[in-house]
Amino acid sequence: MKETSTASVRRVLESGKREASVLDNGQVRVMVTDKGGMIPELGAKVENGFLNAHWLPEFRSNSGKKFSEKDDSAFWKVDLLHSLAGNFPCAPSFGGGEDAGIAHPPHGWSANLVWKFGKSGVDEETGAAWAVSSMNSPEKALPLRFRKIDAVFPGSPVHYESLEIINTGTTDADINVAQHNTVGAPFLQAGCRISLSADRFLTPPKGGEFDDTGRLTVGAEFKNLKKAPMRSGKTCDVSLVPGMIGYSDFVTGPVPQKAIIGWSAVSNPVLGLVYLCWFPGPAHAAEDDIVLSFNDLWMQYGGRRFTPWAAYDGGMDRTFCLGTENSIGAYANGLKYSKAKKELLGAPTTIRIPAKGRKVLRYGTLFAPYAGGALDNGLASVQAEKSKLVLSGTSKTVKIAADTAFTKLKGLEKSTR
Repeated sequence: MKETSTASVRRVLESGKREASVLDNGQVRVMVTDKGGMIPELGAKVENGFLNAHWLPEFRSNSGKKFSEKDDSAFWKVDLLHSLAGNFPCAPSFGGGEDAGIAHPPHGWSANLVWKFGKSGVDEETGAAWAVSSMNSPEKALPLRFRKIDAVFPGSPVHYESLEIINTGTTDADINVAQHNTVGAPFLQAGCRISLSADRFLTPPKGGEFDDTGRLTVGAEFKNLKKAPMRSGKTCDVSLVPGMIGYSDFVTGPVPQKAIIGWSAVSNPVLGLVYLCWFPGPAHAAEDDIVLSFNDLWMQYGGRRFTPWAAYDGGMDRTFCLGTENSIGAYANGLKYSKAKKELLGAPTTIRIPAKGRKVLRYGTLFAPYAGGALDNGLASVQAEKSKLVLSGTSKTVKIAADTAFTKLKGLEKSTR
């Protein structure tokens, strides 16, 4: 049956003079920039406006000028930090920049280069508003082609993304893939609750970017976010957002092999809003699915006393945000490290895109209100029930309309060719 469309899409030039697509269905409004596929805005309808969940860095450049290695590297270090915001796709590398025969900027070409906008529209059958963009590998030695669909459907408070990765070469390619969801104020506040599908966790080993910024024990394995081991010998509850405490940490945990849905969530008990990312789990993946291996937490609570996080080296870190990232990668240490590691806690750190083949990441980011304090203490589980996601709190459940199996999204993959 044809649905009545309340969704729309339009092209805009945002404040930093970046071209972008804005998708709106009355419940959520999403802005996706061509530069890096950044999503600086994912807003939920709140009374007479929209409240943004996504992180907008204080240091994000809005000059309209392109990053200059000569003029800008002293402060921003790299191009990624010049345009960084919200959520963005990471491929074929997840982590810091590296050059191992092939140059990979931090978090890959997909997060740094400009996506070529193709077309947009509203689907006659489903009422979905959608935008299609593409990108080709800049390196002949790794001939990948990317096709991305961003979409919203009427009646569903979700931003949907389809990221197709095609290997046009004659040899298989092992790569990283991730979604770098990052929330910030005004949604993120002290007292928010973090929940993950993972049930065991690791902190990065010594020798990485969190050696000098973290409060958590280096290279530690643990089973409960509420009892994370600290360098002081005590434990802390990292499922509770503490506010600006002068630390920046990273935790990774494998999505359970029995999971039908992989997910990560942040709930705000003051605002009564929940931010949820979900994707096909290992137990319910189709042959062409990119199955993300890990829930990753980047807890940026003030531990980086250097630019651009601080106004000057040795200054006060002014950056408060939380990455609820989901990845195929070893921590956030890059493709070379992930290839050498092969797996963490039994979960793969790379995915193989076969020669002349393709794989697709289908992903949903939900941002919606809930009532009655149902998710104030976090989520215990996320399940699919026909056309609804069932979010279970400690004693109550919340049901939210969603394309749980990405059936409509798969339809758009075909109809937008």
